[in-house]
Amino acid sequence: MTPRDLGPYGILLAMGAGWGLSVPLAKLAVSTGHQPLGLIFWQEVVVVALLGTICALRGKPLRLERRFWRLYIVIALCGAVLPDIFFYFASARLPAGIMAIVIASVPMFSLPIALALGNEQFAWQRLAGLGFGLVGILLLIGPEASLPERAMAIFIPVALIAPLLYATEGNLVAKWGTDGLDSMQTILGASILGLIITFPLSLVTGQWINPLDSFGVPELALAASAALHGIVYAVYVWLVGRAGSVFAAQASYLVTGCGVLWSMLLLGERYSLWVWLALSIMMVGIAMVQPRARTHPLARQSTIGDHGVHTQGQDRI
Repeated sequence: MTPRDLGPYGILLAMGAGWGLSVPLAKLAVSTGHQPLGLIFWQEVVVVALLGTICALRGKPLRLERRFWRLYIVIALCGAVLPDIFFYFASARLPAGIMAIVIASVPMFSLPIALALGNEQFAWQRLAGLGFGLVGILLLIGPEASLPERAMAIFIPVALIAPLLYATEGNLVAKWGTDGLDSMQTILGASILGLIITFPLSLVTGQWINPLDSFGVPELALAASAALHGIVYAVYVWLVGRAGSVFAAQASYLVTGCGVLWSMLLLGERYSLWVWLALSIMMVGIAMVQPRARTHPLARQSTIGDHGVHTQGQDRI
C-alpha cells in the first residue's frame, strides 16, 4: 500500500476526530444554561455562512424552486432542528461520552425504518446487530454503576430521540432522492430553512441568545462546533466521491470513539466498566448493521445529521 493509498484513511481519521470533538463542544455550549433553540439558530448561521461560501466557489448556488422544499423541510426538521433540541437538552444532563455512544445508535434505528420503507432487504446478521445495539443501550441504563448519577438514566431515552430522527431523515432522503441537488446544496437549503424556523421560536420561548453579549467558552465552543461540522461535512462529501460512501461510513466508529476520548481529555470525564462494555457492544452492532459494498455502479443517497454519520447507499453522492 503506497502513501497515496493511505491518504483516504488519514482523512477518515481526521473526520472522525473532528466530528467526535463536536460532542464535548456541545456539552460546553450548554454548560452555562444556554437553551437549545438559541444554540441551534447560531449553529445554523455558521453552517449557512460556511456552506454558502463553498457552494458559491463551486458554482453550485442554492436552489429555491418549489420542488425542493419538501426535501429542505424534512432535513431541516429531522436532520437539524428537532434532533438538536433533544441533543442539547440531553447534553446538559448527561456526560458527553455517553452522548457519543448514544449517537452511535443511528444505524440501529435506520435499519428497521429502511426495511419498512423498502430501502433495504432483510438479513439475519443485521437483525442480530440491532440486538447488540439494544444490549449496549440497556447496559447504559440498567446497572447502577453505569452512570455517575442514577437519576441520569431517565435522560437516555430522551437522548435517543435524536438518532431516531437522524435515521428517519436519512431514510426519507434515500427514498425520495434529492432531485439533482448535491449534498452541500441540500444542507445549505435546509440550514437556511432552519434559521427561519428557529429565529422566531427562540424569541417566543425566551431561548434567544446573543453570543456577543458575553463571548466566552460556551459561545466559542458553539462557533467551533458549527464550523467544524461544516468543514468536516465538506470533506465527507469529497471522500464519498473519491472512496465511496461505504468506506466513508466507517467514520461512524471513529466519531463515537473519538467523542469518548475527547470528552475524557477536555472535560475530564471517566467511565465505569459498564460504559466501556456498552461502547464495545455498540461497535459490534454497528459493524453488523452497516450496509456492505455492492458491485453495482449506481448508488442511493447518503446523508449526514449534525452530530453523526448515517448512510443509506454506496459508492457516490
